Amino acid sequence: MDERTLPITEHLAELRMRIAWIAGSITLGALLSFNYAEQIFGFLLEPATEALAAKGSKLQAIAPAEIFFTYVKCAILAGFVLTLPVTFWQIWAFVAPGLYDNERKAILPFVVCSSALFAGGAIFGYALVFPVVFQFFNSWDNEWVVSAWTMREVFSLTTRLFLAFGVAFELPLFVFFLAITGIVSAKQLFRGTPYAVLVMFILGAILTPPDVVSQVMLALPMIVLYLSGAAVAWVFDPQRRAEREAARAAKQAGSAVAKRDG
Repeated sequence: MDERTLPITEHLAELRMRIAWIAGSITLGALLSFNYAEQIFGFLLEPATEALAAKGSKLQAIAPAEIFFTYVKCAILAGFVLTLPVTFWQIWAFVAPGLYDNERKAILPFVVCSSALFAGGAIFGYALVFPVVFQFFNSWDNEWVVSAWTMREVFSLTTRLFLAFGVAFELPLFVFFLAITGIVSAKQLFRGTPYAVLVMFILGAILTPPDVVSQVMLALPMIVLYLSGAAVAWVFDPQRRAEREAARAAKQAGSAVAKRDG
């Protein structure tokens, strides 16, 4: 085999193995969650069902297998969330060979922080955004139109919002790694804030339903998270640390020269 292609094939084999671990863990989590799919579904869609109940309505299933397959999707989502630490561990294990020894030791903080940030984003969206979004959508009934939401469509919308907020809250970690790896500096991150704000609103429009409410409620936390990540990056910025070390070394050298001359 050509030696130049060997690393590529090994890299792809490693990638396949990591994906297999992630897929297997999600599958196992989904199987364990399926017995509780109805309860998980009820909890996850509570903001929507409460909005409907305020007008004396409820979710509808308009296809014979809609309830079953929605519960299957619900179990898969639960399996994905339950096995997030495994997913993040496998991601880190895949990129670890390209890191320095001291960076590889950060696997546990990475897994904990990534899982906590995703969970924090999902909880934020569920507790503060979902009720507003569903009440907004349910406020358009009139004398000609009555809302008739299907469980499949509402679950799909809820899943999109759930994942969007979870992924969005990973932003500080992403920004932090960009900074400590030297790809960008903290100064560049702060200077790029106006462009970042524009990107956040564009992502808010892409990741959320086509309404201004959910777009803004996703974009604003992302902006705060971006600035938080930039602030953390500023503290740990390797360029700043190098400048401080150089200044300290220059000061020590100057002191040594002064003592010698004295």
